[in-house]
Amino acid sequence: MKRSLLALLFVVAGVLHFVSPRSYERIMPPYLPRHRELVYLSGALEIAGGLGLLPGRSRRAAGAGLVLLLVAVWPANLQMFLDARAAGKPRWWLALLAARLPLQLPLIAWVWRASRR
Repeated sequence: MKRSLLALLFVVAGVLHFVSPRSYERIMPPYLPRHRELVYLSGALEIAGGLGLLPGRSRRAAGAGLVLLLVAVWPANLQMFLDARAAGKPRWWLALLAARLPLQLPLIAWVWRASRR
């Protein structure tokens, strides 16, 4: 897929961290400190990484950074699933959240490929 689409995805996702930080704070694992600051940091890194994918000079570094970021935020996706299960959310919602967990791998692969061309 196009690199520009991937860049846009990360920039929009990053902006959403600033527009609606509470929704991201709610999925943070409880063992992590300073949830608001981490939400803002991850949002800023998503924006920077997305923009960094566009010019050739920064593409490789941006890709490596986004791969690391995707690995770092995976526990929040797991926490979202665990919290939904504990809250007795509907099965269809749990299935979507469970399906999201392994989807990080193709996203990581997409970032890696897009940043190496």
